[in-house]
Amino acid sequence: MDEFVYVEGKKYRRGYTSGSCACGASKAALMLLLENRPINKVRIGTPKGIDLDLVVENISWGQDWAQCSIRKDGGDDIDATHGMDIFARLDLVEPDQVPDFRSDLDSDYLFITSGQGIGRVTKRGLDIGIGRPAINRVPLGMILKEVQETIDELGLDIYNYLAGRRILVTIFAPQGQEIAKKTFNSKLGIEGGISIIGTTGIVEPMSDEGWKKALSAELAIKRAEGRESIVLVPGNIGRDIMVKSYGIDVNEIVKMSNFIGYMLMESKRLGFSKISIGGHIGKLIKLSAGITNSHSRLADARSEIMVANLALLGAPLELLKEVDACLSTDAMVDIIVDAGYKQVFKVLADKAARRAKQYMRLGQEDHVDIEVYLFSMDGSLLARSEI
Repeated sequence: MDEFVYVEGKKYRRGYTSGSCACGASKAALMLLLENRPINKVRIGTPKGIDLDLVVENISWGQDWAQCSIRKDGGDDIDATHGMDIFARLDLVEPDQVPDFRSDLDSDYLFITSGQGIGRVTKRGLDIGIGRPAINRVPLGMILKEVQETIDELGLDIYNYLAGRRILVTIFAPQGQEIAKKTFNSKLGIEGGISIIGTTGIVEPMSDEGWKKALSAELAIKRAEGRESIVLVPGNIGRDIMVKSYGIDVNEIVKMSNFIGYMLMESKRLGFSKISIGGHIGKLIKLSAGITNSHSRLADARSEIMVANLALLGAPLELLKEVDACLSTDAMVDIIVDAGYKQVFKVLADKAARRAKQYMRLGQEDHVDIEVYLFSMDGSLLARSEI
């Protein structure tokens, strides 16, 4: 693997997913059993097309079983699971010993289940059935592929070798239950441990994709519960204000972080008929100008947007200069209110709602209501859209 990538001129180290760890441990356990010798490293392919050479640890095996682990390495994109051991245990079992609690992606002789520290799915909306191990389909497919390729490379007649038995792979993580408390899992309806995830097998440093997918999964769960409306907020401040000041059910709220455009499109895809966006004016003022990722690293045009809209309302030059010199949006708000131009907040809320609709490309056939709430830091409502 090419270990390093450059992002905005800085050098970062790649890592690999929990799915790659589970796959590597499964392949190594099979090799331990079939070759009856220690395995120090194992090579696996990934959906990204990058091969990984993984160090195998905690090796043990017997006549009809083997187990080992791979240590998770997130590279420079460290998350809660970085450094934890992900195990695979492989057992040769009779058909009646294959548990009902297993994945829904098996072969006629290979079955995959989960043990200690791997969560179980408890809510609809994910691509894994309720009651199934929280192991995504991509890692399951990786395990099936590597097991079959290993058998083929060894020239083994697997059915003759098994003599009617089955291969049962159990993925487990002794630290999983504790580490899961530091993840999004409980919000996604995954209880009892971590989830084995990854769509490429590789962790790309400074990538937002994993975060966005977790937020999208929470949206999908809300929709699967039958909810028609959703409230998107940047973070805890927006959530708390919507609940305490406006009586919004906290179960209707999903954090969107900086990913305004992404979460709008996901809400449309999932079929929500009403989307409310509530948050601090410092975040949502950007949406009024068509900025759909509110991270300041990408776009920080708060002063410019405020000054332009005040100018369109006929505000005097001295007020525009005073607002432009402010270091925070809340400071702008105080000055604007004192000057008697608070109608600008309503203009911004309406523009934000209109921009959201434009971004979502809503047509006549799309019956989606959009509303925007703009707050100050103390929770006071500055404006609510009416378009």
